Formats: sequence, structure tokens, C-alpha cells
Amino acid sequence: MVYILLAPGFEEMEALVPADLLRRAGLEVALTTVGPALVPGGHNITVQADLTLDQVTLKAGDMVVLPGGGIGVENLAACPGVESLVRRAAADELVWVAAICAAPTILANLGFLDRRRAVCYPGMEELMGSAVVQKGAPVVADGHIITGEAAGSSFPFGLKLVEGLKGAEDARQVCH
Repeated sequence: MVYILLAPGFEEMEALVPADLLRRAGLEVALTTVGPALVPGGHNITVQADLTLDQVTLKAGDMVVLPGGGIGVENLAACPGVESLVRRAAADELVWVAAICAAPTILANLGFLDRRRAVCYPGMEELMGSAVVQKGAPVVADGHIITGEAAGSSFPFGLKLVEGLKGAEDARQVCH
């Protein structure tokens, strides 16, 4: 199961493009709210969540995805349940963790990007701790952690998520 965490103000492209690509690849995706079931995005697109944060049960092969969006990331970071879930996921090398745009700063603040290659929204590099930031790369995978640069990277980010979970050939097939 892929859990895409939604908080008010999330960046719609960074959540919905990967969700669509993952579902096209035949993967189960749950848009997971940290609050109310109807989640307003940063550009006034409201999304109906599939699950609430307390319904998440992680197991090997699952993935937790943190979309960006300035306000959305602030709201994710302020939610203790998100920190707990990310800590559990990042500590288990059989569970994937992914974040895009401003959201990799959450992973950095929790120490999960220390000395790992990663990307983030341009201009936020100073918030990435000891991560080895790969400026200009749209998406970077380092072990079981995948990071994406910004909204314009939503498509390659989503394909990298598919690749991580199902392999490069499945990711290529989603493009056709």
C-alpha cells in the first residue's frame, strides 16, 4: 500500500500525479488525511481522502509519501502522528519513504537524510541538514528514500515511486 499523506495546503500536483501514476501501475494507493476527510489543497482543489492517519498499518513493501506545498508541509510537520509514522517507516528499510518539494525538509529535520543524496525545493537547501543535496536533479533515490524537487518534478517523481515498488520496466510501461 502507498499512503500519500494530505494536510490542508498540500500541493495538488505533487500528491495527485504520483497517485495517478502509481494506480496506473496497479498499485494500491490511499490518499491519507491527517485531519478532515475533505482536504483543501494549496490551489483550492479539495480532495476526498481514502483513509485517516490512524488507519495506516505499515508492512514491508509499503510506501509513505509526503507531498509539498508550503502550508501543507507546515501542517504535516505540526502533526505528531505524521512524525511517528515517518519515524516508523524510515527506520524500517523494507518500507519506502518519499517526499517532494518542501517535504524533504521534514525528513531532514528527523535525521533521515543525514549523508544521503536528496533534493528539495530550490532555495530550501539550508534546511536539509547534512543531506547531500543534488541541486537541479528532478528526483533522487538513495536506498529506500526518494525525494523530488518541486511541482514540475511530479511526473518523474511518480515514475521513480513506481520504479522503486515495481521496477524500471513497470515505470516505463506507465509512460505508454
